[in-house]
Amino acid sequence: MLFPDLDADSIYLHRTNPDEMLASFSPWSFKLEGREWPTVEHYFQAMKFHDHDLKHFQRIGDTPDPLKARKLGRSRLHRVRKDWKQVRRVVMTRALYTRCKTHPEVAKALLDTGERRLVEASQYDYYWGCGRDRRGENQYGELLMDVRRRLREEAETNA
Repeated sequence: MLFPDLDADSIYLHRTNPDEMLASFSPWSFKLEGREWPTVEHYFQAMKFHDHDLKHFQRIGDTPDPLKARKLGRSRLHRVRKDWKQVRRVVMTRALYTRCKTHPEVAKALLDTGERRLVEASQYDYYWGCGRDRRGENQYGELLMDVRRRLREEAETNA
């Protein structure tokens, strides 16, 4: 177990595990930007190059697996859009929300987490994850909880 002393009120997930339904690597496709994306990771990595490197944008979207998409998106050979740090949360939120709206079973899995805190259990990522010392920003978990809150609000409004 990665974090053996963690509280039971949190759910620790790994966004790179394709077997975890809420992970960015999980194979639940959706449509955005006029095309089908195999995973949230594909969309997220490709959007780093949207509007200025369409060839690389397409390559990321067409690659067969999310790990390859991630590697292509992190390539230092291609320049990331200048506003990336300002828009990356919006991009990830949009992908997570759209995937949930496309696949009711994913939305249900997210809603079934109740009020529990969601944590991306990355040892090395201090922005998207909690980091080795659990002092990271946990932005991935925060965004999932934001989407969960929005789905709940929509369900209450439509009830």
